[in-house]
Amino acid sequence: MVTAVDTNVLLHVFTNAPEFGLASAECLRRCLREGTVIACDVVWAETAAAFRQERALMTAMDRLGIAFSPLERPAAIQAGECWAVYRAAGGSRERVLADFLVAAHALHQADRLLTRDRGFYRRCFKQLTVLDPSSS
Repeated sequence: MVTAVDTNVLLHVFTNAPEFGLASAECLRRCLREGTVIACDVVWAETAAAFRQERALMTAMDRLGIAFSPLERPAAIQAGECWAVYRAAGGSRERVLADFLVAAHALHQADRLLTRDRGFYRRCFKQLTVLDPSSS
């Protein structure tokens, strides 16, 4: 089982967020027991912004066992197409292209997405299996 992880889950784990940290960490551990956990380049970039040094990021990601999985061309193309449809249908600017890249990466390159986002991914990527730590 390959699980793609979203930035929000990683940040909750790394910051030990009072409300979400424990559930996110437990769900992440379960995913690691069940197989491989990957994060796309977008998630790595967003997570890197929370660290002061590259070495600290690399140590944290290695310690958790998160593998780097760059976005492949079909996923990138689908993300762009889905984002264009979303915006044309009046979708808010609150959702940026990065969200679509994360979802398309998980859809094409993993079996599921571990994320705290409860509605957006399920609405825009109906074929995507979404695992929410709060409901696991």
